[in-house]
Amino acid sequence: MNEGVGETSYANNSLLQKKVITLTKPITVSAMTDLYSTLSPTKICIADLGCSSGPNTLFVVSELIKTVVRLHKKLGQQNESPEFLVLLNDLPGNDFNTIFKSLLPNFQENLRQELGHGFGHCFVTAAPGSFYGRLFPSQTLHFVHSSYSLQWLSQVPERLEENKGNIYMASTSPPNVLEAYFNQFQKDFSYFLKCRGEELMTGGRMVLTFLGRKSDDPSSKEGCYIWELMALALNDMVTEGLIEEEKLNSFNIPQYTPSPAEIKSVVERDGSFIINRLEVSKVNWDAYENEICYSSEITKDRGYNVAKLMRAVAEPLLASHFGKSIIDEMFRRYREIVADRMAKERTEFFNVVVSMTKRV
Repeated sequence: MNEGVGETSYANNSLLQKKVITLTKPITVSAMTDLYSTLSPTKICIADLGCSSGPNTLFVVSELIKTVVRLHKKLGQQNESPEFLVLLNDLPGNDFNTIFKSLLPNFQENLRQELGHGFGHCFVTAAPGSFYGRLFPSQTLHFVHSSYSLQWLSQVPERLEENKGNIYMASTSPPNVLEAYFNQFQKDFSYFLKCRGEELMTGGRMVLTFLGRKSDDPSSKEGCYIWELMALALNDMVTEGLIEEEKLNSFNIPQYTPSPAEIKSVVERDGSFIINRLEVSKVNWDAYENEICYSSEITKDRGYNVAKLMRAVAEPLLASHFGKSIIDEMFRRYREIVADRMAKERTEFFNVVVSMTKRV
């Protein structure tokens, strides 16, 4: 993700991710309610995996804490609410400094003002590292949350040499490319579940939201179209000699947008968790759609809005492979292509959310 708080930063271009978090909030709140009602812990350890930086970082954690404190009061308990330990995880290159400088100072104060008497202590710390590996001691977590992170793979799949002209799975990708992507997803998600199964205590909850798809076809538009349009912009630049063809053919996005059936299959094979809910929802590519609080200047250029969203997410990958010099021109072309397609058809992201309980 793009660091900092500038115009192209992830912090200033993550409204869509917040919409998804809000959309799945009832599932997350329900899972925490069930956890507290069942276990009644005096200390609650919450891990947010792939927290990134910006205004969304502490949004879910805040809602989870509010849920517990309000339930604590509703049950008539006079003592302070449980103590909370919040573990914010992302890769070491994440902009943790922005989180702790800009967001954390007001976090606890806002909670105290809203929740009033009875709100106990809350400790927040960073836990840098890949969630495709162990991050925490055994049996220490009560609740794990992750949103729009687990579609990112630990690495670009191997054997993608035949995926020429594409930067991700596409309608023109040969079957072995689709298989390579799926195999990498299975490997990564299986290891993720194994690690979280060791770190969560019995009865602990986990809510995961993937950028995914509803279709069984991994190359369907539901998961691939946004990248196919970016590939069009890059191919145009190859044709004009602005990018080397070899450079394009060796670039692939390390992502996999899974279906509910694929997620269910991996969870059941692992055996550490019981699936409580598995649902699909969708949001428009343009996060500003129907947002009346934003000016018409922001909302009318839908291609620009989507290009900014994708730039905040993909620029580091593109710049490291192609160089920074092509970025502005590539996203200018991408903006035009996206705007043209959005004017002709409905474009949506699909979200797959799964809520689980750690088995006894």
